Amino acid sequence: MRFQFFPYYILGFAILICAGERPAQAVEIFHAQGEMAGEVTATSVLLQSRLTEIQGPVLDPSGDITGKAGLAKFEWSIDQNFSDSRQTDWLKAEPESDFIVRAELTNLKPGTQYYYRLHFGTDKSNSETGPICSFRTLNKPEAVVPLKFCMGSCMNYHSFMSGKSNGGGPVTATEEDRKLGYPVFETMLKLEPEFFIGTGDIVYYDHPGNNPAKTLPELRKKWHEQFRFPRLIKFFSQTPAYWSKDDHDFRYNDADLKSNREPSVEVGIDLFREQMPIHPAGEKDKPTYRTHRVNKLLQLWFVEGRDYRSPNKAEDGPEKTIWGAEQKAWLQKTLLESDATWKILISPTPMVGPDSARKTDNHTNLGGFRAEAEEFFNWLNEHQINLINFCGDRHWQYHSIHPQGVEEFSCGALNDENSIMGSFPGQKNSTDPEGLIKQPYHYKKPTGGFLFVQVEPETKKSPPKLIIESIDDEGTVLNRVEKEN
Repeated sequence: MRFQFFPYYILGFAILICAGERPAQAVEIFHAQGEMAGEVTATSVLLQSRLTEIQGPVLDPSGDITGKAGLAKFEWSIDQNFSDSRQTDWLKAEPESDFIVRAELTNLKPGTQYYYRLHFGTDKSNSETGPICSFRTLNKPEAVVPLKFCMGSCMNYHSFMSGKSNGGGPVTATEEDRKLGYPVFETMLKLEPEFFIGTGDIVYYDHPGNNPAKTLPELRKKWHEQFRFPRLIKFFSQTPAYWSKDDHDFRYNDADLKSNREPSVEVGIDLFREQMPIHPAGEKDKPTYRTHRVNKLLQLWFVEGRDYRSPNKAEDGPEKTIWGAEQKAWLQKTLLESDATWKILISPTPMVGPDSARKTDNHTNLGGFRAEAEEFFNWLNEHQINLINFCGDRHWQYHSIHPQGVEEFSCGALNDENSIMGSFPGQKNSTDPEGLIKQPYHYKKPTGGFLFVQVEPETKKSPPKLIIESIDDEGTVLNRVEKEN
């Protein structure tokens, strides 16, 4: 197959896209949200795209990126020239699945760079070829190798596009930014992370507050508008990701399972599985909590914080839970089985904080789910398990240490407009009015940003290191913590 480069204009910015030759009478069909890889392991990955009527990133007259029925397949190889490549079967892009196509690749080589691209069209004889994308498989569990990844949360599209702060953070997005997407993705891409972790609030169904999304088309539109930005398309074409949901990309602020308010619990759960490559297409039964052994030094646990929770307003006590009995038993069992040097819990919501005293939906909250957190921290100490918690949800960056010794790092919000100053230990209106929590770091002013994590193997001069940095959306390192084994 011959390839040619042609100019593809996006809002005045010419970029080069590698594409196959278009037949003279081709029916126009596009993939305006690009491609992404999800849930990469040492031997498998999920690849995803969505077929559309328009090329994007400009929204259509309805303010959406409308999908289009067609066929697509993925081609992959360890060679960027796609010699000795393999291809999936043709997949149908259908309205029932929001025109999303997703394929699971298995039997891959550990610790290997792979290249892939999408072939798509209205039928098998009338197809085009998308740009070259890439991902790297995880190393074998026994491998002692360097690693680096980014983690972010709370990506508020409405505050970014409207220029209205969602709680006191600065408004910095320019007109160019609103065409290209959140600047933080350019910043993260320069660090060349092996993967990204999105820990909830990827979209905000309930923003703007005077026009929340409730119906299925309205909910899906939130995903379309978010992932059509060129900066996001470029980042995720090169960076596989692991995803968790929280309240705003489940139902609405602080949502539990009780209210009859739309969207329903069932829609919220199913739609996240539809939009994000966590499980193979159509899988509705397998839990979204899971663990990944990244290498010999590091293991990650992703917990589900919305699907099993007790009512937020229930009286706190031994029976009140965010995780549910089955997930909690799984978490404890897998933690006991792990011999990883560093164990990191990826939690959509905080467990240490402090947080605002008015809330009741997370493990730090007075009248919330504090009993479950205290019980879990006691269990960790009883079994001498050193677990670090990475959390999203809170729109400010901090490093806190619970009186029982558990450390927590909050990644904050990805965009400036969604950042806030947050709560401090000792504040009267916080969950820690007595100042029992130690907080080695709390940023000095609101800013968008993320966590950047590096694992460095042992050398002749130093033991293995876990390096955790809080970085703002422009790339400035605001805080750095080094842990040695």
